[in-house]
Amino acid sequence: MTRPFNFSAGPATLPEEVLQQAAAEMLDWHGSGMGVMEMSHRGKEFISIAEQAEADLREILSIPASYKVLFMQGGAIAQNAILPMNLSRGKRADYIITGSWSQKSAKEARKYCEVHVAASNEGDHHTTLPDYDSWKISDNAAYVHVCSNETIHGVEMHELPDLSTLGTQAPLVIDCSSHIVSRPIDWSRVGVAYAGAQKNIGPAGLTLVIIREDLIGHALAITPSAFDYRIVADNASMYNTPPTYPWYLAGLVFQWIKRQREGDLTGLAAIEARNATKAQLFYDYVDQSGYYINKVATNCRSRMNIPFFLPDDQLNEAFLAGAKAQGLLQLKGHKSVGGMRASLYNAMPVAGVEALLAYMKDFAATHG
Repeated sequence: MTRPFNFSAGPATLPEEVLQQAAAEMLDWHGSGMGVMEMSHRGKEFISIAEQAEADLREILSIPASYKVLFMQGGAIAQNAILPMNLSRGKRADYIITGSWSQKSAKEARKYCEVHVAASNEGDHHTTLPDYDSWKISDNAAYVHVCSNETIHGVEMHELPDLSTLGTQAPLVIDCSSHIVSRPIDWSRVGVAYAGAQKNIGPAGLTLVIIREDLIGHALAITPSAFDYRIVADNASMYNTPPTYPWYLAGLVFQWIKRQREGDLTGLAAIEARNATKAQLFYDYVDQSGYYINKVATNCRSRMNIPFFLPDDQLNEAFLAGAKAQGLLQLKGHKSVGGMRASLYNAMPVAGVEALLAYMKDFAATHG
C-alpha cells in the first residue's frame, strides 16, 4: 500500500526507508539487546551512533575542521535566545527581517542585547528580499543574522551574502532550519548555521548548531551552562543528556542522503538537483494555471515551502478535503498567511509533487 504524501511544513515527512530501518531496529539495535531510546548516552553503542552521524553530516555539508557541530535541544526558537547570549559580547547585533521567523528571532534577541534591523522586506509583505546594497550594517556589529529560508512566507536566499563586500567583519549567522541539507553551504561566508531538525533531518527535539571555533567561548555570564557553546562543545554535546533518538534518526537520514542518486549526481548534489526539479514543476504549473497564485518574487521563491492561493477563500475547505481524500496531506497554509502551502522537503519524491499537481489541475477544472 502506498503511503499518503505528507506536505507538512514541520514536523515533516521522513524517508520511508529510514522509518523502516528505525522500526526494524526499535527493539534491538545491532544485536545490543537494547533499542536506541533505552541506551545510555555515554555508552559505547550510542557514542558510535553519535560519532557516525556527525562524520556523515560533516561529509555531506563539507564542514571545515575549524567548525564545531553541536547537537542541542530547544529548537531554533531556543537558539534565538542562546545565540545572543553566546555571541553578542555586549555589542549590538544586526538582524535582516525577511518573514515571520526572522521577526521572532529579532524580538527574542532584544532580551539579551541591542538589536538593529539592518534591512527588512515588511513593506513588500515578505514577498521579496532586501537588496544587499540596501543593508545598513552597524559599525562593529557582533553578528548579522538572517533566516535563509522563511518557512511561512516561502522566501529563500539562493545565495548567501558575502558580508565582507558590505564593509563588515561581523560573522553571518543563518537560521537554515527549513532548508538545511537541501543544498550546500558556503562556509567561507558563514560563522554560525543553526537548524531545528524537524524539517529535513528528523523528528522534533534535535537542534543542530554548526559554529566556527573562534566564535565559541564568549558567553554572557547569565548564560545557562547547558546553553554555553563552549561547555557544549567541550563535552561533545553530552554535558546534559542529549535527544538521543532524534540524533539517531538524523544519522539514518544522513546515510540516506549519501545514498541518493540523480543521473550522474550523488549525495547532496543529487538532493539539490531533485529539489530544483520539484520546485520548478510546481511553480511552472502555478504560474501558467491562471487559477492558483504565488505572490513571492521569482528570484527568491523557496524550493522547500511554497505558499499558494485559490481565487476564492470559500473554496479552501473543499480543496483540503479533496486533497486528503487523494492522500495529499497537510496542505493548509499557516494561519498568519492563509491559503495553502506545499512543503517539498528532501523526503518528498517527485511522484508526490506530480500527484499534487494532477489533483490541482482537476480541482481548477471543476471549480474554475
